[in-house]
Order: sequence, then structure tokens, then C-alpha cells
Amino acid sequence: MAEPREIDLADLKPRLERAFDFAGRQVRATIERTPDYFPIYTVEGRWKHEGELWTDWCAGFHAGMMWLLAERDGDPWWRAQAEHYSKLIEHKQHDREVHDLGFIFMNTYLPWYRLTGDPALRKVLIQAGQTLALRFNPRGKYLRSFVAPESLFIDIMMNVPIMFYVAKETNDDALYDLAVYHCRTTERTLVRPDGGTAHEGIFDLRTGAFLRQTTHQGLSGESDWTRGLAWSLYGYGTVFSYTKNPVDLAVAERNADHFIERCPEGLIPPWDFDVPPGPDRIDDSSAGAIAASGLWNLAELTDDPDRARRYRNASLTILDTLCTDHYLAWNKPGWEGVLMHGVYHFHKKLGVDESVMWGEYFFLEAVAKVLGIRKPF
Repeated sequence: MAEPREIDLADLKPRLERAFDFAGRQVRATIERTPDYFPIYTVEGRWKHEGELWTDWCAGFHAGMMWLLAERDGDPWWRAQAEHYSKLIEHKQHDREVHDLGFIFMNTYLPWYRLTGDPALRKVLIQAGQTLALRFNPRGKYLRSFVAPESLFIDIMMNVPIMFYVAKETNDDALYDLAVYHCRTTERTLVRPDGGTAHEGIFDLRTGAFLRQTTHQGLSGESDWTRGLAWSLYGYGTVFSYTKNPVDLAVAERNADHFIERCPEGLIPPWDFDVPPGPDRIDDSSAGAIAASGLWNLAELTDDPDRARRYRNASLTILDTLCTDHYLAWNKPGWEGVLMHGVYHFHKKLGVDESVMWGEYFFLEAVAKVLGIRKPF
């Protein structure tokens, strides 16, 4: 158990700038090495490989990094790459096979639309939000995961914001209500009293009754899978920015406090807090990166100055830890990712102790926020 450190941003900033530069070099090399390819996880540090994807949900992270790199200094090369790779995934606005349309479009078409005001981009965002809403189960009042109609994932809290965004853009009260129902069902069934979260909830399709908590990626249905906790922390904070409902902020803060309290020194968690000591208790830098970006948001959202200071310091503590040779591949020749020691799916042995695209994206996003390149909202 550890507390955030008091980090002097002036001391940390040079390493953040160096990390941003390094990310740019790595992403550019990936573009040049494998054009129009969307990586998910590395194998021995290499993005292009054979093997299972489990589900194709990461395209918005690769293109989203290009938008962050373009925003830094307006480089036209990065802008051209960001637009090109975003167009390659535009068809996913109609994809009913995944629950990840927020990940795909909020990191790509939303910054593009905010930059240009092009109504064609707004139309894509609206369609994506409406497509996601088609996953709503009216009996259980949740958005079903990609694995089964009876399945609810904590991950969807990072995707439901696109429904709130579209509801606001189009004054669609019915869409807004569906998004709120999903948040309340997730809070009731997956968020635990101590602020921890379950990965998955299973429902009775006939009655809509909640049956049990379980997992695909955590240690067990009762354990503390840390990436899911980070999704909830970040997701409920984003939802609060739309709803202004103090219940949403309270969930995010409960998640944040639980995350900080269970983390070791440096605030980089293992892939599941409940993995016993031994060879399987390995770090998940991606969970740390997601939390760093979400905690920076929470520092802006909370009205409590003590909480704001704690969350800001926690975010900076994570980045201070990640911006070291142990986690960044800047001194590891041949490693194609940016952030090492991430975990995708421990049980399937996919991307274990590797670079993973959401770790790459949320690390760069957190750095961009701290450097003032990207506003939290």
C-alpha cells in the first residue's frame, strides 16, 4: 500500500517531453514499417505477428496517438497520418459486433471534429453512438458485451460516453436515458462497496435479473482486475462530465481511492491486485497509464481540494514511475512499442509483459494532458 508522492512538475516535465518525442518516433516507425496496420499487442516487442486477437477493438488507439502527436505542434505530416488512419476505421461506425465504439471514435473522430467542425465527421460520431445503443438490453438495462447477450463488461464504461456525447449533440433524451440506465446497472452490479470492480456481470435474459459477477481477464470473478478498475475510474469521471450527477463522481472517486490504496510504491499495479506473490504477480503498466489519465481528469472534476491534490499527485507519481528505463523502451533497441510491461489477457497468454495499444495511447494521452497539449474535457 502506497500514497502518491509530491511530484515537482518542473522536474518531471523534461522526461515527459522526452517520452512524447520517443512515442512519436516509435509510432512513425510502425507506420513506415507496416502501413495501414493496426497493432494490438507485441510479441517479444514486435507488433506484427501471428496469433489470436480475441476481439478487434484497438484501432482507435493507434490513430488516436497520431491525433495527439498532431496536436502537439500542428505538424502536417502527423495530421495527414491521423486523418488517413481515421478514415480507415470509419466503417466501424456501423459495427454491431463490438462494444468498443467509444474507444474507436472518441479518440479519433471527436478530436478531428473539434478541430474542423466538419459536419461529415459529426455524422460519423452520431452514427457510432446510435450503433452502440443497439446493444442495450431493455430487461437488464445494460449494454451487452461482445461475448454474449447476457454479459455486461466494466470496460463499457469507457464506451458509453459516446452515447452521452451524441445525446447532447442531437438532443436525444431517449438515448441519454439508455446511457444513464447502463451506468446505474453497472454501478449496482459490478462496482463493489470498497470501490473495487468486477470484470463481468451475467444476467438472466428472460427476467433481466442480475445473477453473478465473473471474469475473463481477472484472477477470478471475486478478484480485483486492475485494468477494469482503471476503466471504471476513468469512465465514471467522463460520464460525470456529461451528467453532472454527483453519484457518477462518487463512483469514480471510490474507484480512485481503492486503486491508490491497493497499489504498491510507484502506483503501478499488478494485473490483478489479488494475484499472490510469485512469478504470476507481474505489473500491468497499461492499467497504470489508464489510471494516470483518469486521475488527472478527476483532479479537475472534484470540488474537494484535498482530493484534487491527491489525484493530481497520484497521476504524476504514475507518470514519474513510467518515465523510467524499466517501463519505457527508449533504451531497448529493437522494441517497437513505447510502454513495456503491459498485460492484455493473462489466461490466454496474449500480450503478457508486452506493449499493448491501450497502454500506449493512454500513456501518451496522460502525458499530453499534463503538458497542456490536450484538455481533459
